[in-house]
Amino acid sequence: MSGKKKIYKYKTLANVAVRLRDDLNNHNFVLLYAYNGTGKTRLSMEFKNKSKKRKKNPLTDTIYYNAYTEDLFHWNNDLENDSDRHLIINSNSRFFEGFRELALEEKIFNYLKRYADFDFRIDYDNWTITFTKGEQHNIKVSRGEENIFIWCIFLAICELAIDDEGTGPYGWVKYIYIDDPISSLDDNNAICVASDLAKLLKRGKSKIKAVISSHHSLFYNVMYNELKKIEHKSHFLYKNGADGYNLRTTDDTPFFHHVASLSELKRIADTGNINTFHFNMLRSILEKTSTFFGFDDFSSCINGVEDEVLFSRALNLLSHGDYSIYHPVEMNEDNKNLFKRILKAFLEKYEFQLSEIFE
Repeated sequence: MSGKKKIYKYKTLANVAVRLRDDLNNHNFVLLYAYNGTGKTRLSMEFKNKSKKRKKNPLTDTIYYNAYTEDLFHWNNDLENDSDRHLIINSNSRFFEGFRELALEEKIFNYLKRYADFDFRIDYDNWTITFTKGEQHNIKVSRGEENIFIWCIFLAICELAIDDEGTGPYGWVKYIYIDDPISSLDDNNAICVASDLAKLLKRGKSKIKAVISSHHSLFYNVMYNELKKIEHKSHFLYKNGADGYNLRTTDDTPFFHHVASLSELKRIADTGNINTFHFNMLRSILEKTSTFFGFDDFSSCINGVEDEVLFSRALNLLSHGDYSIYHPVEMNEDNKNLFKRILKAFLEKYEFQLSEIFE
């Protein structure tokens, strides 16, 4: 990374949202990298709500995809007969203004066929969706399949908004805000989703501007490389303790997630505020490093260090729990010390320039 990048400090996510809108005055896109739990979903809502505070036009100017988008759909599982399962659409949302008159099935299916092998039918009278797979009808698709289906609906609506000349149901859309569309996808689909999204956004760059935020390093880097020839801004957003948020520009190079994660883990180890899920983060970094060097197993990254057998067993045992970043549990003191020793040994073996890049 060339040069030292300035870090901007903001007290609230509302202040960050103002900054992002300001960036879009002079750029087509903003890419935002942030860890889960930083407040990305809340930031997307702050961005949307900024337009509602205007006196002349208090309606939103933003169509968004985030955790709330999935809440616009819910299941009727037909528990009594177990035969008529369908997804119910919240037809009161402005998100669906063009559904009935524009008949989106073909546009949705053109995206869906790239990621999944089921079919669907929309009932516009009852605002329900039924699914079919082969000879099976009225099935309940998996959570991952449901998420990708909703994502394909969003892409179809974005396509309509981009093509809208100002007289259609999506003529009000000025901004698209997308937060983590690929939480349930494997790496292959993450690349496919990023490529499809970039292609669509580049087509509409003269009309609609976009913010894309993610915690997924592969998705972020694919988006960066797809959009690097187009005027855009890219940032790393992270919490500044209890004092708000830091926004660090990363415009001149793709952002290296493993280095950012290491910087975060080093800071956490120094403060002692270590939670159970941080072992998962540490193992993930070792796995990425081992892949880079062509090793068969992550434990190869700590071969030759003192207590390597203990460290390998600890990482295997303590990184397999179903730990949630949304409900952090602090480690006991013995595990904290073990975590610090493993991290210290890894950083001494591989000399990442953490201070140069992130301080």
